[in-house]
Amino acid sequence: MTDELKARIDKTMQNLKRNKMEPYFCNTKEEACELVKTLINKGDVISSGGSVTLKETGVYDIITSSDYNYLDRSAPGITREQVEEVYRKTFTADAFFTSTNAVTENGELYNVDGNSNRVAAILYGPKSVVVVCGINKLVKNIDEAIKRVKTVAAPQNTIRLNCDTYCAKEGSCVSLGKENAELCEGCHSDARICCNYVVCAQQRHVNRIKVIIIGEEYGY
Repeated sequence: MTDELKARIDKTMQNLKRNKMEPYFCNTKEEACELVKTLINKGDVISSGGSVTLKETGVYDIITSSDYNYLDRSAPGITREQVEEVYRKTFTADAFFTSTNAVTENGELYNVDGNSNRVAAILYGPKSVVVVCGINKLVKNIDEAIKRVKTVAAPQNTIRLNCDTYCAKEGSCVSLGKENAELCEGCHSDARICCNYVVCAQQRHVNRIKVIIIGEEYGY
């Protein structure tokens, strides 16, 4: 790790702490998995957002194990009504696991969602929120976070989810081709995943949100 990157991570962690979020740094996904086990208790009710990062790091395997009561929205044969029930039960979960679209050096989390059950749970409900992210999610400020979503996170996730959107086909948001485009401008596809835009800055509930930054690249 370069001195410059280390300085950026240190700054980000200091500002997350200032914003009442508990920051952690792990060099590897293995270290992160061991840390995760200390942040939850056996028998906890746990839910999670859709996340490539959680699966790539092995965190998903931990929280879905028999040690915990995992609210599984992807269970075989689950109906849409049952999925909606999982979303509602998530608000009373002991812990909610997710990644983030970006974390700024100012100590902010930036997330854009379609269905928005993920951002809803980040904001309110679960007793604890554990955010796991690779260093590829680290950006300087909100402007960079916005650009990252429009050029990296949204296009790659729409491809992963087989969404028929402009960014899935062209690799970036249609709004980037417009002069003076507003933040929320985009395609009007029914499959659009950029519907709600959320910035987590200073929190009232101290350390409810915990942010694990891993010194490797994971997810989109």
